[in-house]
Amino acid sequence: MRATKAIIHLENLRHNIRLVRRHIGPDKRICMAVKADAYGHGVHRVVQVALSEGVEYFAIATVQEGIDIRTEGVDAPILLLSLPLPEEVPEVIRYGLTPLVTDRLFLQVLEEAAAAQGRRIEVHLKVDTGMGRIGCTPQEALELAAATSASRWLRLAGVCTHFPVADLPDNPFTTAQIRRFAAVVDAIRVQGIDPGLIHAANSGAVLGYPASHFDMVRPGILLYGYYPSQEQPRSLSFLPVMELESRIVFLKRVPKGTPISYGMTYHAERETTIATIPIGYGDGYSRLLSGRGEVLVRGRRYPIVGRICMDQLMVDLGSDSPAELYDRVTLFGPDPEGPDAERIATLIGTIPYEVTCDINKRVPRLYTDREEKPRPTAFPTAPPD
Repeated sequence: MRATKAIIHLENLRHNIRLVRRHIGPDKRICMAVKADAYGHGVHRVVQVALSEGVEYFAIATVQEGIDIRTEGVDAPILLLSLPLPEEVPEVIRYGLTPLVTDRLFLQVLEEAAAAQGRRIEVHLKVDTGMGRIGCTPQEALELAAATSASRWLRLAGVCTHFPVADLPDNPFTTAQIRRFAAVVDAIRVQGIDPGLIHAANSGAVLGYPASHFDMVRPGILLYGYYPSQEQPRSLSFLPVMELESRIVFLKRVPKGTPISYGMTYHAERETTIATIPIGYGDGYSRLLSGRGEVLVRGRRYPIVGRICMDQLMVDLGSDSPAELYDRVTLFGPDPEGPDAERIATLIGTIPYEVTCDINKRVPRLYTDREEKPRPTAFPTAPPD
């Protein structure tokens, strides 16, 4: 295995799932967001651990993501959060994915594909209460729920919405969304239609808006160890699941004024030791961290100097570092002595989601699990009937 690797601490994932479970109570279901290869953590191992911890649903963004989970033998419900093209819908039916119904045209596409395969499928009605992305309006929801409920080939298994600013505490827009959504659900029930599972809460709402928990919550970044925004009170001790590490592969003593890396944007401010680390933006470690980022070596933080290259970066160890050739280097992770993905995100003006998602397939994943349980019984890999 190469020097650079992402260590996935599955025991931290278990810890985070249990925190959310205790926070929402035993009567609520969890739908875990595992899109984008489980936010870069590796979807197959993450799903198996989540199943062993009692997670009931999974949420993905593309049809292929759902197929990849199904072909690993998982038969738990998989909610497709984004809209597929019409030509992808037959695969949605074949692999038993749960799509969102957003309008009459897409409902018709789903019906025709389900009828062609002779398979009745579950769908969830998506209501846009303020996100402005996909979904029917609250005014359209009742008619669409009725049409879905009346369909021979579709079963209304849930109604959902999404929040754009639930990571801001006590936000009146989110509070208004919750009321608007609850009114839609009430109107559907008044018409004698069973709306199925009611769900709305993303990570921010899981923490800050208990009225949005309904029947099921949909946490994402929380389960991977980070709060969705810096504005939220840190009331629970989530643990980062991904740790990005590498090794020192070259050391050199350089005099004051020595230029380092492309563009010679940095010159050594004194005689010092420069370490070369075999990781770069080709691995998904952002070039924007050039001259900003830090790494942890032997319990001490050191600055990244010069421009980050595609495959390597340089670190200034100073004149008195105990670091040696081939020492372990932590770029981010759960160690409180070093940087984490939130710190990196702050430095480059993004969010922890992007930091972990960007660590790409060139970086091997190494899984640790101090609390491993027997895996759930595997199901046949053939598509569900």
